[in-house]
Amino acid sequence: MKTLLVIHTGGTIAMKKDSTTQTVGIGPSNPLTESTGELSDSTHINVIEPFHKPSPHMTVTDMVYLKKIIEKECSEQDYDGVVITHGTDTLEETAFFLDLTVQVDVPVVLTGAMRSSNENGADGLRNFISAIRTAEEEQAKNKGVLVVFNDDIHTAIEVTKTHTTSVAAFQSPVAGPVGTITPHQILFHYNPLLQKKLPVQEMSKKVGLLKAYAGMDSSMFLALRDMAYDGIVIEALGQGNLPPGSIRGIEMLINSGCPVVVVSRCQSGFVYPTYDYQGGGSHLKDLGVIFCHGVNGQKARIKLMAALMNTEDRNELSRIMATHSSPSIEHSLKTASD
Repeated sequence: MKTLLVIHTGGTIAMKKDSTTQTVGIGPSNPLTESTGELSDSTHINVIEPFHKPSPHMTVTDMVYLKKIIEKECSEQDYDGVVITHGTDTLEETAFFLDLTVQVDVPVVLTGAMRSSNENGADGLRNFISAIRTAEEEQAKNKGVLVVFNDDIHTAIEVTKTHTTSVAAFQSPVAGPVGTITPHQILFHYNPLLQKKLPVQEMSKKVGLLKAYAGMDSSMFLALRDMAYDGIVIEALGQGNLPPGSIRGIEMLINSGCPVVVVSRCQSGFVYPTYDYQGGGSHLKDLGVIFCHGVNGQKARIKLMAALMNTEDRNELSRIMATHSSPSIEHSLKTASD
């Protein structure tokens, strides 16, 4: 018999609409655990609900708590997999954090819903059953933390929420889904590269996230320096470029000891120190800016926070942040270097 640990944390998958069409929480008793008729009789489910909150209320402290629950439960009982239900707005950040830090050798799968439980076409139950099926699948092992939505399986590194309301909101723009769920089987398309785990027991570093724009100046960077941030991530332009007006602020942040990491605000592709004009990637690299490949801004923020819990050495931070896991990016960077 397969034994799975299910952790409910709240979100739209555990909500319903009231008579005024406002979405509200349905309370701590989650109906999903009572509606699993499509599951195999050979699956036993143990349920934990450590908190019940919408995903905008999730914090990195909550993520660390989930990590500790998973590791503790899996060390005390022989589970075959873990399923986490979660609100969609920050689901990719929780998934990425767990992928980066959790130390278990069974599949960990996150899912949620874009429609509350009493809406027409509610997707929560189907996503939940699909996540259960994925977590008990032998081929799901050693693929990192997975996210299941709308019959697709995504890696935590690749997946992002791309739509505010669609049931197909979760996509992997660079590499595509790692797998597909059919009525009869789970199909995996490729074996993803895995992140090196970072040992983390708490997340206490203060890291900010900014998006670059035309004409951006130094004012926000100077304000963040005065607020004693431990690190800054910038969703830069294109391959990793910034307007010249922002350079003074970047320099002052770096000189104050605050690491500055850039990713691209583009949905696909990677950052690279290509341009040598003022504010270009080559110029930024010379200033000491760290380039982070293969993840978006919100995930790079999580990664920098975790990295800073392990080291403040710039060279080591650069090594950790530059490590990427996307097969598509791996191929692209090798081609560029050749």
